[in-house]
Amino acid sequence: MKRNQFRTVFISDAHLGSRGCKAEVLSAFLKSIDTRTLYLVGDIVDFWRLESRSYWPAAHNEVVRHILKLVKRGTRVVFVPGNHDEAVRSYVGMDFGGIEIQMQDVHRCLDGRRLLITHGDQYDLVVRHSRLLSKIGSSAYEMLLRLNGAYNRYRRWRGKPYWSLAQYMKSRVKKACTFISNFEDTLIREAKEKQLDGVVCGHIHHPAHVDEDGFTYLNCGDWIENCTAVVESETGHLSLLHATDLAPKIVEEYLEEEPLPSIRSPIPFPLPIPGPAAEIKIDFDTRLTHPN
Repeated sequence: MKRNQFRTVFISDAHLGSRGCKAEVLSAFLKSIDTRTLYLVGDIVDFWRLESRSYWPAAHNEVVRHILKLVKRGTRVVFVPGNHDEAVRSYVGMDFGGIEIQMQDVHRCLDGRRLLITHGDQYDLVVRHSRLLSKIGSSAYEMLLRLNGAYNRYRRWRGKPYWSLAQYMKSRVKKACTFISNFEDTLIREAKEKQLDGVVCGHIHHPAHVDEDGFTYLNCGDWIENCTAVVESETGHLSLLHATDLAPKIVEEYLEEEPLPSIRSPIPFPLPIPGPAAEIKIDFDTRLTHPN
């Protein structure tokens, strides 16, 4: 199979270890690409869910395996942990299996633009100041996804297309729309203060690509509902892609397969020791960029 070639690929919010993760689709996407650099922009593994129950089906193993295959083929892989895998922040600056762990990073595009790479939870006041409230919200979101799954099974039975209850509620709730807008504005302001040209983030499960006044805002989206990634082409063009844009046949084949048996899986870095996560330090030297 001929793979799609990219200079850089950014993915976030896979939430491996949670039942909502579309691991089969993510595996198909990773299998379809070759890239010089892969950024894992936080919430790749959902330790919040793994704390309360053991859930790691074989499909989640496949995602890890494809990431490690990219490492073996020479891809530079950078893991920028989010709030759901915040315990990994204890290992910032270390390298596990060829995967670099960084709190944040600055990516230099082919055309010289410098982008702040951050999960984004540092700029979410609820996550920063109320971990309990954040966990309650996460549990409520998972319950909503289960309801959404049941409703869409009914829609498929009726011959109707997929419809996202979660996205519908987000678009109808004024506070949710205001939160997304404030989140984007805060990150844009932060990157501009650091004299950067753009930002790539995740966290809010809201894929976006905005170019305005010479500044670029990119949100990777998620692999719970949207199945999107940010990519930089070999010519330096930045875009937001859906998994089916690259591998529609592979995705279809994966989704048609029988569910794989559930097993316990190793993760390509040491399991974090329970306890408080490392202190988040937002300030960093933007001169330390990593050209590809």
